[in-house]
Amino acid sequence: MNVAVVTVGDELLAGRTTDTNATWLCEQLDDRGVDVERVTTVPDRVSDIARVINEYRAEYDAVIVTGGLGPTHDDLTMEGVAAALGRDLEDHDEALAWLEADGYSRDDLVAGTAELPAGARALHNDAGVAPGAALEGVYVLPGVPAEMKAMFETIADEFAGTATYREAIVADEPESALLDRIAELRDRFDVSVGSYPGDSVRIELKGTDETTVADAAAWLRERVESP
Repeated sequence: MNVAVVTVGDELLAGRTTDTNATWLCEQLDDRGVDVERVTTVPDRVSDIARVINEYRAEYDAVIVTGGLGPTHDDLTMEGVAAALGRDLEDHDEALAWLEADGYSRDDLVAGTAELPAGARALHNDAGVAPGAALEGVYVLPGVPAEMKAMFETIADEFAGTATYREAIVADEPESALLDRIAELRDRFDVSVGSYPGDSVRIELKGTDETTVADAAAWLRERVESP
């Protein structure tokens, strides 16, 4: 399964808010064996939201969108999703019923709070108010991290792929000095290799066979200088 993650918000592009949602989602998806192929941030603009969703839903098994939910002037994500899918926005009776059960009167809700693309499956917001939605492989989640995480947990089982295994090796050598050993490692073992320099170099091995990953890690540990 491959997925694209789209985060929405002018504040993200202006650097006023750190995009922790994308990082968290990528971790969760990777742990489930799902390949995240794209992470894209778009402004609070219907045309940009619709264009990116249209492009990604054609390329990937699912698109997860976070941010821009609610009834305020800059909450345009549902409108963008509806435009991408050629749907109208309409009040969702099940979402309204959930909100009433949570103590919100329909008369007290700001207009547009429970508007979702026609035909969407509503995703209840256990940690907030604005509902999410799922439709045609597009999943729309809130931007508030606590709300996003709680809502993702309700749909997490819909994202599954091939189990992957990881091992990390730390080398106290320059990254450039490790190139020959990494090349030999790739020739010997069916694993992917990532190299991340800092005070030392962290080499991460990943593969779908646990024994192969463990053997590759053992082979490399014997051939690098440890901190």
